[in-house]
Amino acid sequence: MEPHEPLRRRTIALVGLMGVGKSSVGRRLAMTLGLPFRDADSEVEAAAGRSISEIFSALGEPAFRDGERRVIARLLEGPPHVLATGGGAFMNDETRALIKARAISVWLKADLDILARRVGRKDTRPLIADKDPLEVLKAQAEIRYPVYAEADVVVETGDAAHHITVAQVIEALNAHLGETAK
Repeated sequence: MEPHEPLRRRTIALVGLMGVGKSSVGRRLAMTLGLPFRDADSEVEAAAGRSISEIFSALGEPAFRDGERRVIARLLEGPPHVLATGGGAFMNDETRALIKARAISVWLKADLDILARRVGRKDTRPLIADKDPLEVLKAQAEIRYPVYAEADVVVETGDAAHHITVAQVIEALNAHLGETAK
């Protein structure tokens, strides 16, 4: 059997705070495993015909989260792939239940100072617009970490290069699959 074959049988859903690398690590993970990659944020933008920032400003966060939930449900109906979810997606009870039923969830976790430095470089994130990124991330971590902890696998990424994080994710997934096979 090919070494990554067991990891190709179910969708792998990456969850975690903004800036942790769900999209960039997800792309590399998908390439390594020979799976398609899907980015929930990009899929929401395509479905809505506008950017996430535009959705937030025109319709508000609840409308965005509703569209995100519908898009993730549709993606989870498809064949196995690597799915980068939005930072708040796993907070939705229905989305979390769907991910638990149809995917293996991986919480990518990094130090908040590292994340603040990363997200502070971009102005495309509506939740931190005109705010201190570290303060926003601290508030999100307080609310989201207990829910992210429900993920099947947790990978502490630190500030490692993406290929190292991909290797950590694969190792953690193999360990998880080995435990669930017992």
